[in-house]
Amino acid sequence: MTIEPDEVAALIEENLPDAVARVTTPRVHEDEDEDAHFAAWVVSPVFEGESLVDQHQRVYDAVGDHMTQSVHALEIKTYTPEAYAEHGDGSLDEALREAGLLPVDEA
Repeated sequence: MTIEPDEVAALIEENLPDAVARVTTPRVHEDEDEDAHFAAWVVSPVFEGESLVDQHQRVYDAVGDHMTQSVHALEIKTYTPEAYAEHGDGSLDEALREAGLLPVDEA
């Protein structure tokens, strides 16, 4: 069973409150039977006050049974909206603004 990065991101966003996710494949797969390796950047206010382990567990739970069926490895970076505004790479800024999780830049 194969799964695409966009499908993994959709699972995270559907199953984790107020989440915005970006998922990529950091590793090139040599053949179609090779296990799927993904990297996920996830921003959600539900991470506030949680340990990094608990944040990552929430992401694993959001992906659900796919973690044992179609996702072999998931490298995760989690942020609260405030932490992402300070430490994120900016690639999720537009999606976070659309979701109301980052303030709109004032000009």
